[in-house]
Amino acid sequence: MDIEPGMQLDRYKIHDIDLVIDRISPEDVGSLRVIDSVRSAIKMGKGVVSILNPDTKELTHFSKYLMDVETGLSYNEAQPNLFSFNSPYGACPACDGLGTSSDVLEKDLIPNPKLSINKGGLAPLGEVKDNWTFTQLKAMSKKLKFSLSKPIAEIEREVLNSILHGSEEKFEVEYKGSSGYKQIYETQWKGIVPSLMEAYFEKDFGTLSRWADEFMTVVPCHTCHGGRLNKEALSYKIGELNIANLSNMSISELYEWLTTVEATMSERQLTIGAEVLKEIRERVKFLLDVGLSYLSLNNSSKTLSGGEAQRIRLATQIGSQLEEVLYILDEPSIGLHQRDNKRLINSLKELRDIGNSVIVVEHDRDMILESDFVVDIGPGAGKNGGEIVAAGKWEDIKNNGTVTSDYLGGQRKIEIPTERRKGTGKKLVLSGCNGNNLKNVTAEFPLGKFIAVTGVSGSGKSSLINETLHPILSEYVYNSNKKPLPYDKVKGLEHLDKVITIDQSPIGRTPRSNPATYVGFFSDVRTLYSEIGEAKIRGYKPGRFSFNVKGGRCETCGGGGQKVVEMNFLPDVLVECETCQGKRYNRETLEIRYKNKSISDVLDMTVEEAVSFFEAVPSIYRKVKALFDVGLGYITLGQSSTTISGGEAQRVKLATELSKISTGQTFYILDEPTTGLHFEDIKQLIGVLQNLVDLGNTVLVIEHNLDVVKVADWVIDIGPEGGSAGGQILVTGTPEAVIKSKIGHTAKYLALEM
Repeated sequence: MDIEPGMQLDRYKIHDIDLVIDRISPEDVGSLRVIDSVRSAIKMGKGVVSILNPDTKELTHFSKYLMDVETGLSYNEAQPNLFSFNSPYGACPACDGLGTSSDVLEKDLIPNPKLSINKGGLAPLGEVKDNWTFTQLKAMSKKLKFSLSKPIAEIEREVLNSILHGSEEKFEVEYKGSSGYKQIYETQWKGIVPSLMEAYFEKDFGTLSRWADEFMTVVPCHTCHGGRLNKEALSYKIGELNIANLSNMSISELYEWLTTVEATMSERQLTIGAEVLKEIRERVKFLLDVGLSYLSLNNSSKTLSGGEAQRIRLATQIGSQLEEVLYILDEPSIGLHQRDNKRLINSLKELRDIGNSVIVVEHDRDMILESDFVVDIGPGAGKNGGEIVAAGKWEDIKNNGTVTSDYLGGQRKIEIPTERRKGTGKKLVLSGCNGNNLKNVTAEFPLGKFIAVTGVSGSGKSSLINETLHPILSEYVYNSNKKPLPYDKVKGLEHLDKVITIDQSPIGRTPRSNPATYVGFFSDVRTLYSEIGEAKIRGYKPGRFSFNVKGGRCETCGGGGQKVVEMNFLPDVLVECETCQGKRYNRETLEIRYKNKSISDVLDMTVEEAVSFFEAVPSIYRKVKALFDVGLGYITLGQSSTTISGGEAQRVKLATELSKISTGQTFYILDEPTTGLHFEDIKQLIGVLQNLVDLGNTVLVIEHNLDVVKVADWVIDIGPEGGSAGGQILVTGTPEAVIKSKIGHTAKYLALEM
């Protein structure tokens, strides 16, 4: 068959062929014929249908898939893993789902634009030196016509960009190598920023990598802007908000959105999402009930405190609605303000009311008084404890005369000071703090006083103190490179010569670490034993009395006193060494005795026993007495650090500082030091902290415990709420002034305590 020239198609071009399925008039709309025609068109067009308006000649395309027929842009069908930043299908390709990236900021490269390059204006390079880098800069300065001796602020922007980010200009450099001969090289300036990035991402942990790390700052990802997901995932929205927007809301804001979003949804959307929204609302409500309204779903787990992590697990259990389960919680009130404590107690009662049993290890007054049954263990601690001294309903045991009942009943109490300290008259002023939820805060810290920083959970206390103030002080005193959160300026640093943070992290992670080695007097004990006559005759040196060194230790257990029995798929089991019976040393070493006690007997002593035992040895006595003064008379000197609680670890660290000679210009920072402490322990801790202040030092505690707050000289209350609703300093002054102001939640509860 012959084909006319005009009808022949070009074989090398892509052509569209439109198949006419039906012609529709306005009166046909909605008829079965039209429905059948559309179905046929979808089938024939493989999901694509076009409609031509005969009057306007306008062609409109429709597709049953997620695609644009005209541009060809298409998306895959949405799957749950598309909205997960832990999945390669959903994660932002630029930051791998982290939401942040490491970048170099110009303000870190040029901290003082008034300095010249010769005088160290470019921080990564320092002052001018006779090396290849500065030789290149000098050559480039001639090429681009800028001066190394003028302030950087006077260098043209375009030229400065070339210095920082590199230049495509090629120039000749005359360089005298190690051979002593001058040679001419043609080179290109790579730029400071590319050089830093290259050294940083090599991650060889060498000198160059550490150099680059000093100038790297974590910033939101430039691609996803912190959303952590790819562009496709962030394109899906409900009520104008994508999943990243919802994840960044505080729990309280998210719950409010969940209760109102249904009003903005169509009937079809409600049919699909009503049950899902109901389930999400219930689970978010559980987080609210345990006092976590200020957190967001996007909070990294490493930023959560122990108490917050525990309450999240508690919310999970409440949501599971299991029955006949025994729940055991250890100090669930950690980090909770009194305002939030009641909601936590109600959540625990809810678990009880659906048929479960809840056991809480707790020192909190409200928790004890609200419980159905109290078991009081004592009477003392360590060897002096281990007995049930009272058990029953609170009303039945409140007059038993135990230490716990006396504090709860008011027979014993922590006294309020008759007058507040005036301090040294000097102060530390921190201005313009904007990190996290802080709202341009200016805080004054009077020196020579006992300062308490208070506020509801998530109000911004840690952001101000731990993440802004402490890094600033550490950089000033110790030249630390930990970067503080954003702030404008700080005044008064010259009044301090030391900053010490005492937290509840473990004092050691191996069974060989113990209070004697941590505080630092075990070396004095070993020296003491090496100076005994018998030891000198045998030629024993201090190393002989170390359980970590060959010679004096038991070689069967390597000085550990225990042997590890591997149980394959079960956890390893520790058993007492059959050779030394747990004494750690060999027979010859144990034969050396001081006051009829071997070195092993010393490790088995309690702190209280050691105080009298070493009374005649000042270098050891002072350090052991410090442990006793912080209320740790019951622990043994050789007790494994893995068995020491967070509160005990904090007091061991405090004792370490107490054993040192005070300068009177030290700034101590403690974050919730009362965690895990009984009322009597708190009283003893307060006494120790007050002694530090009496020596002229400044002690700052972040605290919710009102027994501590009421004895402080100065209170800084942050709030009014947690998360985005916090971040403001509400009131400062003495506890009496805070109560009188009637501002914030702390004032109300402090008034009840005093």
